[in-house]
Amino acid sequence: MDNQNKKPAPPRMNPYIFTILLAGFGLWCLWDGWITTDPEMLEHATFNRVLSVILLVWAVYDFFKLRLRKTQKTDKSR
Repeated sequence: MDNQNKKPAPPRMNPYIFTILLAGFGLWCLWDGWITTDPEMLEHATFNRVLSVILLVWAVYDFFKLRLRKTQKTDKSR
């Protein structure tokens, strides 16, 4: 009877989803700030350039932080 009252656990989210989103938005800002030739986007170029650097650096940092945590977790379990 206890098994009927227990709710199933929610599915686990991939730990790299935040990193992927950061990199995606960083690449989008990189395109809008540095690569595009659209004259309407030139007024926002400085914002997109700064944000692209921040987001891409943050994504790389987060990737290596997660990777280090994963390797430390697997080393502990051995």
